[in-house]
Amino acid sequence: MQEFRRMSRLPPYVFATVNQIKMEARRRGEDIIDLGMGNPDIPTPKHIVEKLVEAARKGHNHHYSASMGITKLRHAISDWYKRRYDVEIDPDEEAIVTIGAKEGLSHLVLATISPGDVVFAPNPTYPIHPYSVIIAGGDLRSIPIGPGRDFFEDLLTATKQTWPTPKMLIISYPHNPTTEVVDLAFFEKIVAFCREHDIIVIHDFAYADLTFDGYKPPSFMQVPGAKEIGVELFSLSKSYSMPGWRVGFCVGNRDLVAALRRIKSYLDYGVFQPIQIASIIALNGPYDCVEEIVGIYRERRDVLVDGLNRIGWHTEKPKGTMFVWSRIPESYREMGSVEFSKMLIKEAKVAVSPGAGFGEYGDEYVRFALVENPHRTRQAIRGIKQVL
Repeated sequence: MQEFRRMSRLPPYVFATVNQIKMEARRRGEDIIDLGMGNPDIPTPKHIVEKLVEAARKGHNHHYSASMGITKLRHAISDWYKRRYDVEIDPDEEAIVTIGAKEGLSHLVLATISPGDVVFAPNPTYPIHPYSVIIAGGDLRSIPIGPGRDFFEDLLTATKQTWPTPKMLIISYPHNPTTEVVDLAFFEKIVAFCREHDIIVIHDFAYADLTFDGYKPPSFMQVPGAKEIGVELFSLSKSYSMPGWRVGFCVGNRDLVAALRRIKSYLDYGVFQPIQIASIIALNGPYDCVEEIVGIYRERRDVLVDGLNRIGWHTEKPKGTMFVWSRIPESYREMGSVEFSKMLIKEAKVAVSPGAGFGEYGDEYVRFALVENPHRTRQAIRGIKQVL
């Protein structure tokens, strides 16, 4: 069998080893509490499900849909931005429905990045951000993020040292996995920097609603001039607990939206129309269901972080996302995140995500997903306590 060059550029899947150990333990009948995979477990709000069922019963909704999304959903997206962020979005030229944020981002990179183009992405970060560049044949450069680092100093240094000049910057705040959050001034600096250096910006805004303790994340689109250089992606997966529905959207620069629309016209026929109709109800409907979902994650966060701190594993409470990013206790740090995660499965019966899976700068950390109820989370804390 011949070698597939594009596949050979993708690094080995770091999570695979840990997942294999987890599955072997479960086959032996062991009760493994899985805080590794960030798969939302909260059911989708009933009024959204009911609209899906109603729309799915109508035969005319079963045909091919529009790859850019149905008109009413794009108008709902535009209204959502105006209502939430006072940002004007043209539903015909500046908005497109995507099969989740992951599909939209990866196909946009594929449409706009050519072999040899340089793209900056944070490290550590959500895997599709750097790997979409590799799949497209681009040249990936990492910008380290974390405590004690100045993102803009590192960004300027990387820009000065890069030839050819960078074409794109991929960012995401609130950030997965580090849970870092930013204010509007951060995005203002991003826009100014990238306009000066002619850099395209993709902002993944998947955790726009999953924030705590009074923090309200800004939209990248709120900054004057943001539309000139970039786009923003949003997913209904987290806010409305619709992960398996696979629906999101991309808004902003009309040339980038047009590029995504064109490549999608070759690759797909859009999201199943009843899902799009239900998504209109989600975006236009009451916000209390989102607040209820956020409240569940807040309680889980508090139980997990308070428990970790109580057993001596110092961890800060994140202000956003559905994750907790915690530095491995010092006495175990030399093991690295993969071996430490293996140990937690074998001895504590708890699965977490090794930080190395998000980039080499994450190897001193593990990521907990807030996907278990408080009772199971407390059980996980007891298991970890026995190990530490």
